[in-house]
Amino acid sequence: MRPRLELRQAAVIAAKEFRDRIRNRWVLAVAIVFTLFALVISYFGAAQQGAVGFRGIDVTIASLASLVIYLVPLIALILGYDAVVGERENGSLELLLSMPITRLELLLGKYLGLAAALALSTLVGFGLAGVLVVYQAGGGALYHYAGFMLSSLLLGMAFLSMALMISVVAADRMRASGLAIAVWFFFVLVYDLLLLGLLVVAEGRFNLAFFPALLLLNPADIFRILNIFSFEDVGSLYGLATAFPKELADPAWLGIAMLLWIIAPLGVAIWRFK
Repeated sequence: MRPRLELRQAAVIAAKEFRDRIRNRWVLAVAIVFTLFALVISYFGAAQQGAVGFRGIDVTIASLASLVIYLVPLIALILGYDAVVGERENGSLELLLSMPITRLELLLGKYLGLAAALALSTLVGFGLAGVLVVYQAGGGALYHYAGFMLSSLLLGMAFLSMALMISVVAADRMRASGLAIAVWFFFVLVYDLLLLGLLVVAEGRFNLAFFPALLLLNPADIFRILNIFSFEDVGSLYGLATAFPKELADPAWLGIAMLLWIIAPLGVAIWRFK
């Protein structure tokens, strides 16, 4: 095995993974789902307030963020949970490793190919809906909507990294799928409930100055803060103004935190795969 990384080899694997997703129309299906959901939510997102139609970029992004938190992590985990363990089960992994390619190049290529497929479906799906949103809200909304799309992409990359880590450590495809579902439930549904329980139990008893740091331990919460805290009225509605200090809500710091969520699970996957 060659000791150094050759990006050309990784690019070959990435291109194959990307072509496979294009060929089975996975990218097209996800893009259509994103487009339809985004258009429906943009129009009916304020229905609980007794009104329909476009209600402004802040309400639209807050409504779309609720969709992304549930849907994008699930799609990313489904996309990547069997990337390695599936190859191992059908016997093709040994064939790939017998070729002049390192394990690092193979795993990095798989991640880049899957990430490209997820990025294309996300950008196309939300981008088509974004044309209508920006048309309704005016050119000033382009900045906020572009930030929303970028953060959605980073959220998907973070959960894709976790999916690849699961695929490396799992013994078989069934266990990998179970772990992927467990990860989705924990970060999307359970984690915030645990934090809420901590707030209730510790009220008036403990100093919770570290509480904002706990929110950074969940990529879904980082995404939520990125897309909701920038709008003062929406942030107050969600209670973030009191739970998260403004000095930590800098998009640059939150972006770095999200990048760490992409790098760390992928690094564990690479270490374990070697």
